[in-house]
Order: sequence, then C-alpha cells, then structure tokens
Amino acid sequence: MAGKKGAGVLELAVLGLLHESPMHGYELRKRLNTLLGMFRAFSYGSLYPCLKQLLAKGLIVEDRPEEPTVPLALQSRRSKIVYKLTAEGKERLQELLTEAGPASWEDEGFGVHFAFFSHTRADVRLRILEGRRSRLEERLESVRGALARTRERVDSYTLELQNHGLESVEREVRWLNELIGRERAEQEQARSSISNMTQDQPREDDR
Repeated sequence: MAGKKGAGVLELAVLGLLHESPMHGYELRKRLNTLLGMFRAFSYGSLYPCLKQLLAKGLIVEDRPEEPTVPLALQSRRSKIVYKLTAEGKERLQELLTEAGPASWEDEGFGVHFAFFSHTRADVRLRILEGRRSRLEERLESVRGALARTRERVDSYTLELQNHGLESVEREVRWLNELIGRERAEQEQARSSISNMTQDQPREDDR
C-alpha cells in the first residue's frame, strides 16, 4: 500500500513539473530531487519506470532529437529526450489535484500537493489544509501522551528529542492555522465580490 501511495505522489510530481515546462530526464530528476527530497529519499531508479508507465498511458510523450549519423551511447541519447505533457496528461493532473483525501494529508503527499497549490481549486486547497491540520492534531495528542508516560523513564537526550518533535508539530499547526485563515478570508472576499457584481447588474425591469 505504501508503495502504491508513493507511486501516486511521484506521478503527481512528474505531471505537475512537466505542466510547468517540458524537460529532459536529467533536469526532471534534479527538480524531483528538490521537490521530493524534502519529504523522502527520492530514488532515481523509480523515475524511469514511472515515465514508462505515463508514456504507455498516453499522459506524456517523448520529443526525440534527430537521430545522429554518428552512433551515440544509449545514455547520451536518453539524456536528449524531452518529456512533454499531453492533453490527457493535463486532464489526469487536474484529477490528481482535486484529490483531497487522507493520502494528501500525509507528510510527502501534502508536500507535493502544496507545491502545486497555485494550480489547485480554492475549495480543494482548504480541504487539504484542514485535513493536514487534523492529522497533525492527532499526532500532537499521541506525542503528548507518549511524553507524559515516558518522561520519568527516559534520559535527558531522548527527552530533548521528543520535545523537539513536539515543538516541530506545534509550529506546523500554527503555520496551517495562518494559511487556513488566509484561504478562508480570500474565499469570503471572492464570494463577496461576486455577490456585489450580481447586485450591481441592472435588472430587466430597471432597463
């Protein structure tokens, strides 16, 4: 199950990056390492099987250069291939960006979804942020309970580590609260603007 979730995160990351611009495999690997490396140890070996699957599904295409007259090594040819998103790939990306279930609240799933929030609907963004906050509040309760039970039985270094973990989660919850407040304010402002525009439009009997 974990592998399947990881594959879904990688698919979203690849499609999202290619939506920004077509890329060579090497450039894609570097961008994925920056994006996913914050949340897990990204394996380069998992990229090419993912690209192969996306090609087979018609979600991306290879833009191959003209075949050179002088044979090149397979690796150097591969490095010149540019991967591009297809229309089907854009549709699949939008599907993935509307998913706001538990997988998008976990550490790596949340990070990748958040990286593409500018392409995500406002209501979906809010659901993901609130889901992430709920997940972290559950984690806080668990960590606090563990601290209370083990405080007298662990050495000072282990206690410091547990306190550090607790502070990290508390800090992220505060950050999420700020983001959620901002999202709600922006959505309320957008609704208010639409309402005002509707009221300002002349009615049939006023013309």
